Amino acid sequence: MRPTIVAIAATLLAIGGPLAAQQPDSTKNPRDVQPERPTVATHAGTVARGYWEVETGLERDQLGGNRSVVAPTVVKFGVAPRAQFSVFGSASQPVGTGTGLGDSGLDVKWRLLDDAPVLGDFAVQPMIKFPTGTVQSGTGTGTTDFTLLLISSHDFGPVEMDLNFGYTRRTGNGSNAPLNSTLWTASFGGQAIGKLGWVAELYGYPATSGPSGQSSIVAVLTGPTYLAKNWLAFDTGIIVPVTGPQPHAIYAGSVINLGRLW
Repeated sequence: MRPTIVAIAATLLAIGGPLAAQQPDSTKNPRDVQPERPTVATHAGTVARGYWEVETGLERDQLGGNRSVVAPTVVKFGVAPRAQFSVFGSASQPVGTGTGLGDSGLDVKWRLLDDAPVLGDFAVQPMIKFPTGTVQSGTGTGTTDFTLLLISSHDFGPVEMDLNFGYTRRTGNGSNAPLNSTLWTASFGGQAIGKLGWVAELYGYPATSGPSGQSSIVAVLTGPTYLAKNWLAFDTGIIVPVTGPQPHAIYAGSVINLGRLW
Protein backbone atom coordinates (compact mmCIF):
# COMPACT_ATOMS: atom_id res chain seq x y z
CA MET A 1 0.00 0.00 0.00
CA ARG A 2 1.28 3.50 -0.75
CA PRO A 3 2.10 5.27 2.52
CA THR A 4 -0.72 7.64 3.49
CA ILE A 5 1.18 10.84 2.78
CA VAL A 6 2.26 9.68 -0.68
CA ALA A 7 -1.23 8.47 -1.57
CA ILE A 8 -2.75 11.79 -0.58
CA ALA A 9 -0.04 13.76 -2.34
CA ALA A 10 -0.15 11.77 -5.58
CA THR A 11 -3.92 11.88 -5.71
CA LEU A 12 -4.69 15.33 -4.37
CA LEU A 13 -1.55 17.48 -4.43
CA ALA A 14 -1.17 17.63 -8.17
CA ILE A 15 -3.73 15.53 -9.84
CA GLY A 16 -2.45 15.44 -13.37
CA GLY A 17 -0.26 13.76 -15.87
CA PRO A 18 -0.42 11.68 -18.98
CA LEU A 19 -3.08 13.40 -21.04
CA ALA A 20 -1.50 16.79 -20.41
CA ALA A 21 1.00 15.84 -23.07
CA GLN A 22 -1.82 15.62 -25.62
CA GLN A 23 -3.80 18.71 -24.60
CA PRO A 24 -5.33 20.67 -27.50
CA ASP A 25 -5.07 24.47 -27.75
CA SER A 26 -8.09 25.70 -25.81
CA THR A 27 -8.10 28.98 -27.77
CA LYS A 28 -9.25 27.07 -30.87
CA ASN A 29 -12.24 25.31 -29.35
CA PRO A 30 -13.56 25.93 -25.81
CA ARG A 31 -14.66 22.28 -25.61
CA ASP A 32 -11.13 20.92 -26.05
CA VAL A 33 -10.31 18.86 -22.95
CA GLN A 34 -7.59 19.97 -20.54
CA PRO A 35 -6.65 16.70 -18.76
CA GLU A 36 -4.89 16.97 -15.40
CA ARG A 37 -5.07 13.49 -13.91
CA PRO A 38 -4.65 10.77 -12.76
CA THR A 39 -1.01 10.95 -11.75
CA VAL A 40 1.37 13.71 -10.77
CA ALA A 41 2.39 16.32 -13.39
CA THR A 42 -0.05 18.94 -14.61
CA HIS A 43 0.10 21.58 -17.35
CA ALA A 44 -0.39 25.36 -17.45
CA GLY A 45 -3.56 25.21 -19.57
CA THR A 46 -6.97 26.15 -18.16
CA VAL A 47 -10.56 25.26 -19.02
CA ALA A 48 -12.23 27.90 -21.22
CA ARG A 49 -14.23 30.54 -19.36
CA GLY A 50 -17.81 29.47 -18.76
CA TYR A 51 -17.12 25.78 -19.48
CA TRP A 52 -16.63 22.84 -17.15
CA GLU A 53 -14.94 19.44 -17.11
CA VAL A 54 -15.06 16.29 -15.01
CA GLU A 55 -12.08 13.97 -14.61
CA THR A 56 -12.11 10.64 -12.82
CA GLY A 57 -9.93 7.57 -12.66
CA LEU A 58 -8.81 4.51 -10.77
CA GLU A 59 -5.36 3.58 -9.48
CA ARG A 60 -4.31 0.24 -7.96
CA ASP A 61 -1.15 0.23 -5.84
CA GLN A 62 0.95 -2.65 -4.59
CA LEU A 63 3.88 -2.36 -2.18
CA GLY A 64 5.17 -5.74 -1.11
CA GLY A 65 2.13 -7.84 -0.22
CA ASN A 66 -0.10 -4.84 0.48
CA ARG A 67 -2.61 -3.59 -2.08
CA SER A 68 -4.86 -0.53 -2.15
CA VAL A 69 -7.13 1.26 -4.60
CA VAL A 70 -7.87 4.98 -4.94
CA ALA A 71 -10.38 6.72 -7.23
CA PRO A 72 -9.77 10.48 -7.62
CA THR A 73 -12.31 12.88 -9.14
CA VAL A 74 -11.87 16.53 -10.14
CA VAL A 75 -14.54 19.00 -11.32
CA LYS A 76 -13.11 22.10 -13.03
CA PHE A 77 -14.76 25.39 -13.98
CA GLY A 78 -13.31 28.04 -16.29
CA VAL A 79 -13.87 31.27 -14.37
CA ALA A 80 -11.70 33.68 -16.42
CA PRO A 81 -9.73 33.63 -19.68
CA ARG A 82 -6.60 32.54 -17.75
CA ALA A 83 -8.04 30.96 -14.60
CA GLN A 84 -9.99 27.92 -13.51
CA PHE A 85 -11.49 26.82 -10.19
CA SER A 86 -11.50 23.14 -9.19
CA VAL A 87 -13.10 20.93 -6.55
CA PHE A 88 -11.39 17.59 -5.93
CA GLY A 89 -11.83 14.50 -3.80
CA SER A 90 -11.43 10.74 -3.82
CA ALA A 91 -12.73 7.41 -2.67
CA SER A 92 -10.21 4.82 -1.55
CA GLN A 93 -9.83 1.31 -0.24
CA PRO A 94 -6.68 1.10 1.88
CA VAL A 95 -5.27 -2.33 2.68
CA GLY A 96 -7.29 -4.17 5.30
CA THR A 97 -10.20 -1.69 5.39
CA GLY A 98 -13.42 -1.00 3.55
CA THR A 99 -13.99 1.67 0.94
CA GLY A 100 -14.32 5.21 2.24
CA LEU A 101 -14.20 8.85 1.19
CA GLY A 102 -10.79 10.47 1.27
CA ASP A 103 -9.65 14.03 1.80
CA SER A 104 -11.05 16.73 -0.49
CA GLY A 105 -10.25 20.31 -1.38
CA LEU A 106 -10.32 23.35 -3.65
CA ASP A 107 -7.78 25.00 -5.93
CA VAL A 108 -7.38 27.82 -8.44
CA LYS A 109 -5.03 27.62 -11.42
CA TRP A 110 -3.95 31.03 -12.73
CA ARG A 111 -1.94 31.21 -15.95
CA LEU A 112 0.37 34.21 -15.67
CA LEU A 113 2.45 33.87 -18.86
CA ASP A 114 2.11 32.45 -22.37
CA ASP A 115 5.15 31.55 -24.50
CA ALA A 116 7.62 33.34 -22.22
CA PRO A 117 11.32 32.95 -23.20
CA VAL A 118 12.34 30.72 -20.26
CA LEU A 119 9.16 29.77 -18.40
CA GLY A 120 7.00 29.06 -21.47
CA ASP A 121 3.36 28.87 -20.42
CA PHE A 122 3.62 29.54 -16.68
CA ALA A 123 0.90 29.12 -14.05
CA VAL A 124 0.54 29.08 -10.28
CA GLN A 125 -1.93 26.78 -8.54
CA PRO A 126 -2.65 27.45 -4.85
CA MET A 127 -4.83 24.84 -3.20
CA ILE A 128 -6.26 23.80 0.14
CA LYS A 129 -7.05 20.24 1.24
CA PHE A 130 -9.51 19.52 4.05
CA PRO A 131 -9.44 16.49 6.40
CA THR A 132 -12.65 14.90 5.14
CA GLY A 133 -11.09 11.42 5.24
CA THR A 134 -10.08 9.64 8.43
CA VAL A 135 -6.69 8.65 9.78
CA GLN A 136 -8.10 5.51 11.38
CA SER A 137 -9.31 4.08 8.06
CA GLY A 138 -6.24 5.27 6.15
CA THR A 139 -8.29 7.49 3.81
CA GLY A 140 -6.95 10.82 5.12
CA THR A 141 -4.16 12.57 6.99
CA GLY A 142 -6.28 14.42 9.55
CA THR A 143 -4.63 17.68 8.48
CA THR A 144 -5.54 20.80 6.56
CA ASP A 145 -2.95 21.28 3.80
CA PHE A 146 -1.94 24.50 2.08
CA THR A 147 -0.10 23.93 -1.22
CA LEU A 148 1.44 26.11 -3.88
CA LEU A 149 2.25 24.47 -7.22
CA LEU A 150 4.40 26.17 -9.88
CA ILE A 151 3.82 24.96 -13.46
CA SER A 152 5.93 25.52 -16.58
CA SER A 153 4.81 24.06 -19.94
CA HIS A 154 6.79 24.04 -23.20
CA ASP A 155 6.35 22.79 -26.78
CA PHE A 156 9.35 21.28 -28.59
CA GLY A 157 7.92 20.47 -31.99
CA PRO A 158 5.76 17.34 -31.60
CA VAL A 159 6.80 16.86 -27.95
CA GLU A 160 5.33 18.72 -24.99
CA MET A 161 7.05 19.12 -21.63
CA ASP A 162 5.47 20.02 -18.29
CA LEU A 163 7.63 20.87 -15.26
CA ASN A 164 6.12 21.21 -11.77
CA PHE A 165 7.39 22.12 -8.33
CA GLY A 166 5.14 22.07 -5.27
CA TYR A 167 5.42 22.98 -1.59
CA THR A 168 2.91 21.91 1.07
CA ARG A 169 2.48 23.13 4.65
CA ARG A 170 0.19 21.14 6.96
CA THR A 171 -1.54 21.67 10.27
CA GLY A 172 -1.13 19.23 13.15
CA ASN A 173 1.93 18.02 15.03
CA GLY A 174 3.52 15.95 12.27
CA SER A 175 2.46 12.59 13.68
CA ASN A 176 0.12 11.68 10.80
CA ALA A 177 1.81 13.58 7.96
CA PRO A 178 4.96 15.73 7.73
CA LEU A 179 4.43 19.42 8.46
CA ASN A 180 6.34 20.31 5.27
CA SER A 181 6.78 18.43 2.01
CA THR A 182 7.80 19.12 -1.58
CA LEU A 183 7.21 17.60 -5.00
CA TRP A 184 8.88 17.85 -8.42
CA THR A 185 7.87 16.41 -11.78
CA ALA A 186 8.98 16.35 -15.41
CA SER A 187 6.49 14.99 -17.93
CA PHE A 188 6.92 14.49 -21.70
CA GLY A 189 4.49 13.30 -24.33
CA GLY A 190 2.82 13.79 -27.66
CA GLN A 191 0.93 12.14 -30.49
CA ALA A 192 1.83 8.60 -31.56
CA ILE A 193 -0.53 7.35 -34.29
CA GLY A 194 -3.82 9.06 -35.12
CA LYS A 195 -5.74 9.60 -31.90
CA LEU A 196 -3.24 7.60 -29.84
CA GLY A 197 -0.70 9.47 -27.76
CA TRP A 198 2.09 8.63 -25.33
CA VAL A 199 3.54 9.95 -22.09
CA ALA A 200 6.70 9.44 -20.04
CA GLU A 201 7.02 11.07 -16.64
CA LEU A 202 9.64 11.25 -13.90
CA TYR A 203 8.62 12.55 -10.48
CA GLY A 204 9.88 12.68 -6.93
CA TYR A 205 8.99 13.43 -3.32
CA PRO A 206 12.11 14.62 -1.44
CA ALA A 207 12.69 13.18 2.04
CA THR A 208 10.59 14.56 4.88
CA SER A 209 11.29 14.87 8.62
CA GLY A 210 9.36 14.46 11.84
CA PRO A 211 7.50 11.51 13.38
CA SER A 212 5.89 10.61 10.04
CA GLY A 213 8.88 11.49 7.86
CA GLN A 214 10.18 9.10 5.24
CA SER A 215 13.00 8.73 2.75
CA SER A 216 12.87 10.34 -0.68
CA ILE A 217 10.86 8.78 -3.50
CA VAL A 218 11.57 8.81 -7.23
CA ALA A 219 9.36 7.01 -9.74
CA VAL A 220 8.64 6.80 -13.46
CA LEU A 221 5.28 6.63 -15.21
CA THR A 222 4.41 5.70 -18.77
CA GLY A 223 1.38 4.76 -20.81
CA PRO A 224 -0.81 5.47 -23.84
CA THR A 225 -3.52 8.12 -24.18
CA TYR A 226 -6.53 8.16 -26.50
CA LEU A 227 -8.32 11.32 -27.64
CA ALA A 228 -11.71 9.87 -28.64
CA LYS A 229 -13.23 13.31 -29.28
CA ASN A 230 -11.88 16.79 -28.73
CA TRP A 231 -14.11 16.81 -25.62
CA LEU A 232 -13.46 13.22 -24.44
CA ALA A 233 -10.16 11.50 -23.66
CA PHE A 234 -8.90 8.34 -21.93
CA ASP A 235 -5.61 7.17 -20.48
CA THR A 236 -3.99 4.16 -18.85
CA GLY A 237 -0.49 3.22 -17.76
CA ILE A 238 1.89 1.97 -15.10
CA ILE A 239 4.00 3.52 -12.33
CA VAL A 240 7.34 1.93 -11.43
CA PRO A 241 9.46 2.97 -8.41
CA VAL A 242 13.10 3.98 -8.87
CA THR A 243 13.87 4.52 -5.21
CA GLY A 244 12.03 4.88 -1.90
CA PRO A 245 8.67 3.51 -0.63
CA GLN A 246 6.74 4.07 -3.86
CA PRO A 247 4.44 1.17 -4.82
CA HIS A 248 4.09 -0.36 -8.24
CA ALA A 249 0.81 0.86 -9.71
CA ILE A 250 -1.53 0.68 -12.67
CA TYR A 251 -4.08 3.37 -13.51
CA ALA A 252 -6.86 4.24 -15.94
CA GLY A 253 -9.14 7.21 -16.31
CA SER A 254 -11.08 9.64 -18.44
CA VAL A 255 -11.85 13.35 -18.79
CA ILE A 256 -14.88 14.93 -20.41
CA ASN A 257 -15.64 18.56 -21.23
CA LEU A 258 -19.36 18.98 -20.56
CA GLY A 259 -19.72 22.22 -22.47
CA ARG A 260 -20.87 25.68 -21.46
CA LEU A 261 -22.13 26.06 -17.91
CA TRP A 262 -22.88 29.78 -18.03
